[in-house]
Amino acid sequence: MDWIISDEYKLTVGNVLGHLAAGAMICGGVLPYVPQYRQIYRTQDPEGFSLHVCLALLLANTLRIFFWFSKRYELPLLIQSVVMNITMFLMIHLCVKVRRNNAIMRARERVFSDQAVTSVDGSPINKPNTNNESRQPSSEKTVISQSKHYISDFDSRYFWAWTDFQSYLDFMLVVWAVGAAVTYIMLPVNWFMEMIGFLAVFTEAMLGAPQFLRNYKNKSTHGMSFLMVIMWTIGDVYKTTYFILRSAPIQFWLCGMLQVSLDLAILLQVYIFRKNPAPRSAHRGD
Repeated sequence: MDWIISDEYKLTVGNVLGHLAAGAMICGGVLPYVPQYRQIYRTQDPEGFSLHVCLALLLANTLRIFFWFSKRYELPLLIQSVVMNITMFLMIHLCVKVRRNNAIMRARERVFSDQAVTSVDGSPINKPNTNNESRQPSSEKTVISQSKHYISDFDSRYFWAWTDFQSYLDFMLVVWAVGAAVTYIMLPVNWFMEMIGFLAVFTEAMLGAPQFLRNYKNKSTHGMSFLMVIMWTIGDVYKTTYFILRSAPIQFWLCGMLQVSLDLAILLQVYIFRKNPAPRSAHRGD
């Protein structure tokens, strides 16, 4: 009887630890962005954070979701990808809103597709009435532009640098639709789905590259959350160690080592650029 109770107790403890580990896997990837979000919200300055980090994570987690239909890996990892995508959209929404609020002059709109003129918070507004009708005073600051940059202009300077949140959402909707169609067609092709899995891991491994390049260009890490990078590093060291100890495929731990290297390079930038002043904002005008 004692050994039965002992086995049941161990099983219960194992279940609890398993649920805790699954919860940590789902939420652990999101936690590094909490201090960065709070810092941007508090300072109303998004210039130290690269939105290309959000692009890298959105693409990586989208590819991981498509890969799940082939490999059916652990459910917590799938949920983690969904939660991470939602988190990245929250980061983008905050950065776009703050940039529009900080605009002190009329800027040329940069959008993904044709849409209504938007207010500072990204919501559509009506164009100004040119008739002699009475106008109600509005306390909301609006930025209206008669000319816009579209993605059809094929100007790489404006890709993923749009001035409204809807454009980022529209772009990812196109990516999801095209990706889902291709995945459905190519699902029986094993080498193609394996490539999708590798691209998901590799894209996530290059997560720190946009932030590293932004810091190098600005010669400053002002506005970037130091705590976010510390949490990146701790998480990536843990993942890489886990991959090695569990004899994961070579591309997993090689990509993990690349992530750790980028994290350490960004921490080195924090030390090198620690005395440099904040860069001038590039979003005060167009």
